Amino acid sequence: MANAHVDTRNSPWSVFLIFIRLGLTSFGGPIAHLGYFRDEFVTRRRWLTDRSYGDLVALCQFLPGPASSQVGIALGMSRAGYGGALAAWAGFTLPSAVLLILFALGISHHGTALPPGALHGLKVVAVAVVAQAVWGMARNLCTDVPRVSLMAIAACVALLEPSAWGQVSVIAAAGAAGLLLFKPGQSSGHEPLPISISRRAGAIWLSLFVALLVGLPLLNQWLPNQTVTMVDAFYRSGSLVFGGGHVVLPLLQAEVVPYGWVSNETFLAGYGAAQAVPGPLFTFAAFLGASMNPAPSGWAGGMICLLAIFAPSFLLILGALPFWEQLRRSVRTQAALVGINAAVVGLLLAALYQPVWTNAILQPQDFGLALLALVALMFWKLPPWLVVIASGVAGWVLSIVFTTA
Repeated sequence: MANAHVDTRNSPWSVFLIFIRLGLTSFGGPIAHLGYFRDEFVTRRRWLTDRSYGDLVALCQFLPGPASSQVGIALGMSRAGYGGALAAWAGFTLPSAVLLILFALGISHHGTALPPGALHGLKVVAVAVVAQAVWGMARNLCTDVPRVSLMAIAACVALLEPSAWGQVSVIAAAGAAGLLLFKPGQSSGHEPLPISISRRAGAIWLSLFVALLVGLPLLNQWLPNQTVTMVDAFYRSGSLVFGGGHVVLPLLQAEVVPYGWVSNETFLAGYGAAQAVPGPLFTFAAFLGASMNPAPSGWAGGMICLLAIFAPSFLLILGALPFWEQLRRSVRTQAALVGINAAVVGLLLAALYQPVWTNAILQPQDFGLALLALVALMFWKLPPWLVVIASGVAGWVLSIVFTTA
């Protein structure tokens, strides 16, 4: 009878239910996703503190792959072990993947089904979500003049050099500045994530990542097969991309269009549809897999490419977490993380302007809608999913009003 009172709140199923709601409502790209995650897991559920969340975001910014998905995998792992990690990924990823496969099969034309005004309203609400995240993290992580200065410098550098390597360089420089500006132990002790991955297991995951990266091209040469070729192409794309979803697009285009697997017209149509669905942009791989010629295509091709492009994210985050936790216990690492966390806030602040603000706030009514969404999130305390839906409807109504005016 020892298991009669199992805490279902920590089960993979409960993690899946939380993340599938986020997967259905998290519009706005990876930076907005980090804002949704912070609101859900730091503010509402208190799974971790702002400091631990900032540390986790910093780690995922260092790793190749989609940072928001890797943060989600780590959060699921901290709550319910390996099953929780898989549940978090599945809940956040499958809604958009399924929609894009359906679009590829021609069952649902999502590029045109969503009115342009409603799609623009979803972009506007992303401004409010990111602004709320920046404000909340800045209040907790940028508490004195040196940290605020690091935040401002990081934001300026990121705006001047918006590449993925520019962001990684900013984080590295902020870590060095943290070692010089802050005395070891000056920051409050870190709160470790309850992640039970041994260093031995972490080394195995990292070794498997390298083995697949090196071995898949060799296997493709020895045993030519369309499925192996697809897995190799999408695994390599997911392994070598820093900076998230939009950065992977040119890599994927180079992998699938020149070989005739997907026409350029189909590729661009799928990219347009990917902007209209929630969740991570890496699910665009599911659309490409479902559109493949020759087979496998359809559902099988979509799922093969989806799993292949996300596999590196799993292996890297599970492999890095146990070593990251050990590093975080070092007082010198804690001092460096003070600077890194300030820089992460600066990167989010830069992203709030470009691309979030510049792509969404085009008219005075857009600013008004973003302001109302921000007030709804921060002061009315409405759930983000409700604010997202309301903003989509408001964007559609505003487009009708100002078109007919």
